[in-house]
Amino acid sequence: MPAPASLAARLAPSDQLHLVRWWDELAPAAQERLRGQIEAIDFEQLGALHQGQVDQPDWHAAARRAQPPVAMRLADRLTGGGGGLGVKPPEAIAAGKAALDAGRVGVLLVAGGQGSRLGFEKPKGMYPIGPVSDATLLQIHLEKAVALAKRHGKGVPVYLMTSPITHEEQIAFLEANDRFGLAEDDLFVFCQGTMPAVDEATGRVLMSDRGELFLSPDGHGGTIAALAAYKKAGVGAIDHMRRRGVEHLFYLQVDNPLVPIGDAEFLGYHLAADSELTSMAVAKSAPEDKLGNFVMVDNELCVIEYSDFPDDVAAQADAEGGLRFWAGSIAVHVFGVAFLERMLALKDALPFHVAHKKAPYLDESGQLVTPTENNALKFERFIFDLLPKAKRPIVVEYAESEVFAPLKNASGAPKDTPEYVRQFLLDQQRSWLQAAGVAVPADVPVEISPLWGLDAAGVAERAAQAPVAIEGPTYLRG
Repeated sequence: MPAPASLAARLAPSDQLHLVRWWDELAPAAQERLRGQIEAIDFEQLGALHQGQVDQPDWHAAARRAQPPVAMRLADRLTGGGGGLGVKPPEAIAAGKAALDAGRVGVLLVAGGQGSRLGFEKPKGMYPIGPVSDATLLQIHLEKAVALAKRHGKGVPVYLMTSPITHEEQIAFLEANDRFGLAEDDLFVFCQGTMPAVDEATGRVLMSDRGELFLSPDGHGGTIAALAAYKKAGVGAIDHMRRRGVEHLFYLQVDNPLVPIGDAEFLGYHLAADSELTSMAVAKSAPEDKLGNFVMVDNELCVIEYSDFPDDVAAQADAEGGLRFWAGSIAVHVFGVAFLERMLALKDALPFHVAHKKAPYLDESGQLVTPTENNALKFERFIFDLLPKAKRPIVVEYAESEVFAPLKNASGAPKDTPEYVRQFLLDQQRSWLQAAGVAVPADVPVEISPLWGLDAAGVAERAAQAPVAIEGPTYLRG
């Protein structure tokens, strides 16, 4: 039986009829799945993206007129000064604690990726990264939310974004582990949307099977739409936030277990500056560091990706001989919920970024072809592109050793490997114990669950309550 006339009429104007070429071979359930995928596509928008008719910023030109961002530098935080923001650390800490005590803070955790680059064919959040315990990335993050709730006497709801390829597996994993101690109403799992990949030469949507389009997650910028669009029992994440009184979201990505979730000082700068979007930065150690650059362009704060930043601009020095463009983005932010709701009302709040990629596809005979060169265009949105639209966006610098060790690469790469991340965790937690007066023998691995000590202050408090003896590999938990 041929495809329904309504589908054919939808596909014909954009030369996409190949998507129903094998319709009559599909079982009814597969037909309905394919119909749903096709009806979800804005073919007019897709065509404009392929033809370059959607405005794409000239980032190279923007970089050449950029200025360094106004920021709270690490040196000012450590010396207690107000820095570029005019807010002193004790003031920020007090404001952040008050918001946490009042239950006005939630966590937005992006966890849609697979661990394929790590040789781990599961969602990346399920990767066992604990140096002693093999605790997964998800466990570490969620235990931080549990510890925050215990400290402040209010639940800290976590809004966990998955992707279509990781959603069901992560749901099952979380339920099997009792959400790692989070109350049921403190975890809201939602799924991001997708965008089809298109043939670079023709703009035709690629197929991965006879009843399946080649769909990719629409980037972490898709978080904004998914917060409202994805519903559980008719309720979206934004609805849940309104009910819980959540006004600010601490945003992070699942691959970085060092993120100090709910850090009161960071939250406090956001609140004291009445900012709609606050970003955490680390100082770049070299011009070629693969971090997005926080810069001011035409008096607006934005991020320019390292791949779009000209080498000669990245290498510019400041008056002290350091990097002029020092502020590297680590994908940690605080968003005002009201700001995100305002962005939801704008159809094109975030621009698309176009990437040239290799994508397997079905040829006209229905055979799967694995290309050796780039053949496809993929379209993504990035959440940092909200910066220019936010009122009073600010940047706060933290030490890399405190906040940034992302798990991205398989063993053998220069950095961001499992071994690299575990060493950062060990070094950080050893320093917390030593600062608390606990003797840790050299070369003895010690790991601290957030449930035992959330941060340096939490470890000091716990160590003061009872002696801690470290003799061999140790996992402090509970």
